[in-house]
Amino acid sequence: MTDQEASAVRAGSRQAWIAARKALLEKEKAHMRRGDELVRERQALPWVHVEKTYHFETTEGRRTLTELFDGHSQLLLYHFMFGPDWTAGCIGCSMLCDHIDGALPHVNARDITVVCTSRAPLDRLQVYRKRMGWRFEWVSSLDSDYNDDFDDPLGTAPGGDGETSTLNAFILSEGEAYHTYTGVGRGLELLDGAYQWIDLAPRARDEAGLQYPQQWWRRHDEYDDPAGPTVMSPVTA
Repeated sequence: MTDQEASAVRAGSRQAWIAARKALLEKEKAHMRRGDELVRERQALPWVHVEKTYHFETTEGRRTLTELFDGHSQLLLYHFMFGPDWTAGCIGCSMLCDHIDGALPHVNARDITVVCTSRAPLDRLQVYRKRMGWRFEWVSSLDSDYNDDFDDPLGTAPGGDGETSTLNAFILSEGEAYHTYTGVGRGLELLDGAYQWIDLAPRARDEAGLQYPQQWWRRHDEYDDPAGPTVMSPVTA
C-alpha cells in the first residue's frame, strides 16, 4: 500500500479523531498506572547481600563494587556488550547509552550512580568512548567474576556467552552492597529515549518486513556511512 492509499484509508474527521483519541487516552492512563504499580513492586523485591568482592579496572585504578557507588547509596550498573576480543561495542547498547549523559545530573540528584561495565580491556573502552563522545563512567570487568554471576542472572536471554545486555541495581546499606533488581532484553527499552520518541510518530517503529526488528539500528556516527555499521569482529593481532 502506498502512502497515498494509506492516507485515504485512514483519513477521518476531526470529530472522529477526538473520539478515538479520548478512548486511547483512557488506555494510556491505565498503562501509566500499571507502570506505577510495577515500580512499587520492583521496590518491594528482597535485597540480596553481595558476599563476593568484585574488582573493576577504572581510569582511577582498580575499584571494588562498593567503591563504584562513588558517594551515593544506589548504583545502576549496566552491562554494555563489548567482548574482550571485539573491535567495537554493541550497536544496540550504543544506542541505549547515547541517552545516559544528559540524564546523569538528574539521576545523581536522586542519590544514584550510573556506571557501564564491559569485558573488553579498559583502553579499548576508552577509545570507543571517545569516538562516541560519551562522558559517563565506563569500567572493565575483564578479570572479574562479575559477568559470570550477574550477566542475566534470571537466565531469560539467549546467548550464554557472557554478553547479554543487562542492568543490575544495587543499594549500599551500612557499607554493604545488596542486589535489588535485574533488567534484561526488552525490559530495558524504557531506557532508550529514541524509541520513546519514535513510537509517538505516525509510523512508529515501522519495523514490519525487516528480517529482524533491530536491522535498522546504527551507531550514531554511522547512519550516513554508505559502508554501513562497523561489525563487532574479534581483534586480530
